[in-house]
Amino acid sequence: MTGLADVKASGVQIPDDLVQVGFVYGAYGITGGIRVRPFSEEADALLHAKTWWLDKPGLHEVDVRRAKLHGGDVVTTIVDVSDRNVAEALKGAAVYIRRSDFPVLEEDEFYWSDLIGLAVENLQGASLGVVADMMSNGPQSILRVAPVVPDGETAPERLIPFVDQFIIKVDQEAKKITVDWGLDY
Repeated sequence: MTGLADVKASGVQIPDDLVQVGFVYGAYGITGGIRVRPFSEEADALLHAKTWWLDKPGLHEVDVRRAKLHGGDVVTTIVDVSDRNVAEALKGAAVYIRRSDFPVLEEDEFYWSDLIGLAVENLQGASLGVVADMMSNGPQSILRVAPVVPDGETAPERLIPFVDQFIIKVDQEAKKITVDWGLDY
């Protein structure tokens, strides 16, 4: 799998804090608009950032003229794309935004990308695994916790609702989430 660090852009400085926030789903309208399917329901980062990075045909930055929510997608126009055919050619491109361009959050709010990779332990101090991914079931976000097991062994992932009832503390400095969740759940 190729990571952003492996992508070479000719003479372009690639920021080291890029986060994939969605992908180009297709063209929008006849004047070069694009439709982006965000990974987040609110899509705040896409609506806030004025510069995006697309990986098609190669990783490059684009300047956003305007972006707005339209249904579950973000529709946008970007500088230098004024033709539907050019917009269609971007279909499938990953959309990245610098983490430093994300809107500032309120206390006790978190971006999913900041939670992935954090260790998860319960109130008894037992390790439940590591946050492998996040998902939404509509009313709430859910931690997808992958167990840490010795090579050759398997264990099922845990799905823990990201709600106050179960999430006791998120300590980003310690890279740990404490949950009220038993080993037998």
